[in-house]
Order: sequence, then structure tokens, then C-alpha cells
Amino acid sequence: MLVDSEISQDFDMVIFGGTGDLALKKLLPALFYCELDKRLGDGRILCVSRTQLTRDDYVAQIKPALKDSLGEHYDSAAWQRFEDRLDYVLVDVTIAETFASLKALLAGSGTAQRPRIYYFAMAPGLFGVLANNLSEAGLVCDQCRVVLEKPLGHDLASSRAINDQIAGVFEERQVFRIDHYLGKETVQNLLALRFANSLFEPLWSASHIDHVQITVAEKIGVEGRWSYYDESGALRDMVQNHLLQLLCLVAMEPPASLDPDAVRDEKLKVLRALEPLTGDNSKNFTVRGQYRAGAIDGLPVPGYLEEDDSRDESIRETFVAIRTEINNWRWSGVPFYLRTGKRLPRRVSEIVIQFKEVPHWLFRADVGTRRGNQLIIRLQPDEGVQLSIQNKVPGAGPFKLKQAPLNLSFADAFEGRQPYAYERLLLDVIKGKSTLFMRRDEVDMAWTWIDGLLNAWADDPSKPKTYTSGSWGPSAAVALIERDGRTWNEESGD
Repeated sequence: MLVDSEISQDFDMVIFGGTGDLALKKLLPALFYCELDKRLGDGRILCVSRTQLTRDDYVAQIKPALKDSLGEHYDSAAWQRFEDRLDYVLVDVTIAETFASLKALLAGSGTAQRPRIYYFAMAPGLFGVLANNLSEAGLVCDQCRVVLEKPLGHDLASSRAINDQIAGVFEERQVFRIDHYLGKETVQNLLALRFANSLFEPLWSASHIDHVQITVAEKIGVEGRWSYYDESGALRDMVQNHLLQLLCLVAMEPPASLDPDAVRDEKLKVLRALEPLTGDNSKNFTVRGQYRAGAIDGLPVPGYLEEDDSRDESIRETFVAIRTEINNWRWSGVPFYLRTGKRLPRRVSEIVIQFKEVPHWLFRADVGTRRGNQLIIRLQPDEGVQLSIQNKVPGAGPFKLKQAPLNLSFADAFEGRQPYAYERLLLDVIKGKSTLFMRRDEVDMAWTWIDGLLNAWADDPSKPKTYTSGSWGPSAAVALIERDGRTWNEESGD
């Protein structure tokens, strides 16, 4: 477990963008879950926006939203405690003079040792001016921490520009670059699976693993945010952060400890060893797709170019499939297949570790199919771990083999509620624990790799392959893996 059960007994968390979707749908529900578990101590939550609201207006606005979000977990006694720690401040982050009311409110904390968290839940283009105005208002201190939401830029240059602006105000130790995927229980369980079990780590290399698949699939489309999505696309929106972070946790060397820099040093080594996808590599080992009209759960849905506010000429990708390798001793020759997309048949995030077949098959061809073991780590939904093994079919008849799963469902194996990803990450920020957050050099290295692919795509006149909504993407994505004699996990029918 990476989060201590004991947390700071006092803190101030200031959420800039307090009336936005991120605050209302993710951050405040996560903090309310912490309230349910009585883990917020004497902390205060100050929500900041330029919307003309009183504190009572704001509280009245968020209460029904929290009740809807938490459902059966909503508790009126917990709400009373939560409401008592809430406040609302009117601030325009682009105007330094409006920070006076926030400064006055924070001055009531009474101690310079009280951790102060600034959560930038707004457009990254505002990060620099917000940081500078906090500094101008005298609101930056040694105990301050700043949480930055993705996306940090749209390429390496813009990412560096944002990080430079933040670095002009905050030290690196104070910066927490968040990726909510790293707060998921099953993602953190990767560390336990690999490094707390003697069964797996000796086999975790090219000697025993045939290939690795990482899939993050979404059923939804752009959800009314076409213009925003068209600026990023699947590669920037999902691969640059979520998928590359999962890849790093799967492939990294055992760190010397779970100290933040020890873990992040090993993740950085993986990013540096990734095979560049430039030139012919980009053409041979990547597939871009764009969804067209189809059906999801039996209901018709429009294509990407038919969504509200869409432009017919857009060639933005809504699907990406990638084959890459890691050029180091442990993984040489092992392909890593990454796949993500919108309007796919189901919402699923999973990591598939495909082990090699046994070196010699003792059984007749009619006994069963020769197949390697498969470890599936399900991140969402139905979090858990599944290991497929060859097993004799019970009975007194002919000897037959069938691959069957050993299934660990987190919901069945562990009592109680599974932690919300943001819940765990916010508690880590309060504690000052940065293991699950990205260091600046990690972000730079990830963008360097992504930029190589973006530049190659820019030089390629071909458009993304279209795929029908409700399918698993373009047929070229199937061909990408089948050229190697392998198949995507969904295609295998397992």
C-alpha cells in the first residue's frame, strides 16, 4: 500500500476551477470519500472560480451533484462534516488584484507549517499566469504544493514552456503532475504483483514473455467536446500519459526502494529505451483510426465527422495502435502492443502478459492446443488479476487439455469499497508523497518519444483509417499484430 493510513491533521486545499467538471465530478467526490473514511483531519477545502457565487450558493450547487455521484455511499453526517470544511472564493486567476480575498482567507490558517495544496483544475494555458499571480500575492511558501492536470502542452516545446513557468515559482519537489490512472488500485498492484511474489519476477523478461498488450478502450465518443478533442487526438490524450505510464510500470527494473525518485528513475530508463517511431517505423508499426457512424449497445451513434461542431476536413485520430520495443537487456526482442480508441465495443483497460509456450509439447495434437500462459491485469471495470493455465478437463473419458483461468476479483477477494483513483492521489498530495506523480524529466522524455511519431505522421499524407463505431478499430490494427503471428486479446475470444 502506497498511501499511509495516517495523514496530516491540517491542510488547506485550494481548487482553482472549482465550478468546472473536474472539480464537481472528480475532485470533490474523491474528497467526500476521504471524508467518509474520516481521513481529512482538520483540512479545509477552498474552491476558487470567477463565477459570481456566495459560499452558500456554491454549497447548494455541489450538494446534489455529490449525492448523484456517490449514490449509495452518500452519508448525511459525512456531508455535514464536509460542508463545514468547504468555502468558496471569487478570484479571476488572470487578475492579480482579485487574489486579496483568497489571501485573507488563507491567513486564517494560523500556522506557516500547514501544508497548502493548489490544485490547478483548469486549462494548462492558464498555469503560468496563475502561478505568477500566486507569487505576486505572497501566497507561495515552503509548505505549498501545486497539482497540475494533464495535458501539459501539446508537444515537447509547449510542455517545457509550461514547466518552465511553473519552475519559476515552485521548486520541483513541490510540483505534483497527476495522472489519475496511477491512482487505480490495480495499477498500484503491479508493484505488488511483480516485487512481492517470487512466482513472477524471475519470469518477467524476454526469456519467458512472448509479448505484452496494453489496451485502454472507451465506448464513448467526444461527448460534446469535439473542438477540444480535435486539438489533441488519441495519441496526445491517452498514449502520451496513460499508456506510457502503464508501460513503464510493467517494464521497469526493480527499484532500490519505493521512494519517489527510486521508482521514477526506473520509469525514466524505460522511456529512454523505447524504440523511436520515426520514418518507416511509424508507417510499419503504427495505425491511426477515426470512427465513423455505427452502433454502441444497439443504439446508433454518429461518426467523428458528424458530431456537433465537427469539421469535415479533420484528420484527427480517435484510435491508435502501436507496436514498439524496449531496447534493453530485459526486454530485447519482446514487442509491446499499445491500443486505445473511442467508440469501441466496450469500456475496458487491461494489461496482457503473454508468456511463451512450453519448449516441448508432450501431448498429441488432439489432446489440446499448445498455448502459453497468459496473465491479464484488469484495470477497469471488474478490477482484478487473471492467470490462464493449461488444465486437464475433468472426467474419465479421453485425456483432454483446456486453458482455464485462475481469477482474482478485487470485489470478491477484498471486503469494502475499492478506493477511488483521485481519492488516493489527493491523500498522497496532502502527505507530500510523490511516488505516483510524474517528474519533469519523465514528462519531457515521454513527449520526446511522442513528438517523433507526431512529426512522422505530419510527413505522411495518408489519412487515418476509418472504423465502424462498435468495432475494435480499423482492420489495419488487426493486421499490425497478426503479422507477428499474434492476436489482440479480444480477437482471441478469451
